[in-house]
Amino acid sequence: MAKIIGVKFKNTLKTYYFAPNGNKEVYPEGSGVIVETAKGLEYATVVFGIKEIADEELKYPLKEIVRKANEKDEKTVKENEAKIPEALEIANKKVAERKLDMKLIGAEYSFDGKKLAFFFTADNRIDFRELVKDLASAFKLRIELRQVGIRDETKLLGGIAPCGRTCCCASCMPDFAKVSIKMAKNQGLHLNPSKISGLCGRLMCCLSYENEYYAGVCKKMPKVGGTVGTPEGEGVVVSNDMLKLITKVKIAKPDGSEVYKDFPTDRLDFKRCPVNTKEEDEETDELTDKISD
Repeated sequence: MAKIIGVKFKNTLKTYYFAPNGNKEVYPEGSGVIVETAKGLEYATVVFGIKEIADEELKYPLKEIVRKANEKDEKTVKENEAKIPEALEIANKKVAERKLDMKLIGAEYSFDGKKLAFFFTADNRIDFRELVKDLASAFKLRIELRQVGIRDETKLLGGIAPCGRTCCCASCMPDFAKVSIKMAKNQGLHLNPSKISGLCGRLMCCLSYENEYYAGVCKKMPKVGGTVGTPEGEGVVVSNDMLKLITKVKIAKPDGSEVYKDFPTDRLDFKRCPVNTKEEDEETDELTDKISD
């Protein structure tokens, strides 16, 4: 069995594993630790203390935690964070002077204060070599500029999603989920870009949360608009309740009237075709293009 400690870094929700050092230190949840990364020494926050897992669950050898963060380390982190607004202000002035079509959305000092990274978005590739020289001269530090996508921008800045809660990418998702229009169709949602898109303008990440369930149920339900056999005769499917597994059917009576009745799906006689029609595929492609633009 291997002993591990889970930590996360600033601006990330992903948990990284490290091994406890040989000093028999205790690592309470929420406390700070100093760890060695590819970028050098970094400050991280403990997500969970020492746990044991099977050796085969580890994909790579773990680095040991260097030490627990002390008061000086905590002070350094706060000072680095306090300098970010001024750094962004100076950087924005340099961007304006160079007339670069880019938007700075954040900055981050390395723990040792020797490197300053800026995050930006842009519609096209930006030649920022001269800007890096300007920033290095202004801050007397090593400068990094990192272009991020529109989903990364929302993750960094956060915001309130259409559901009224903080965006998943900024609050509880360690990695972006793969989402598609088909997930929305499986769940019976209206394929309106404004209804199924998040703040970033892309498909909402939460579409993937229950997709496995809906994808399975969708194969068992009749197609809306299709003809089905019911205990009271043939009818046309009006809607499906995919949670209760109930289908609403419109049945035409001999006298010319129509009635709407709910039936458990397992009492209906129908053949579910899993293959989309050409028209449905074209509609999906068109909607995907709208959301991707």
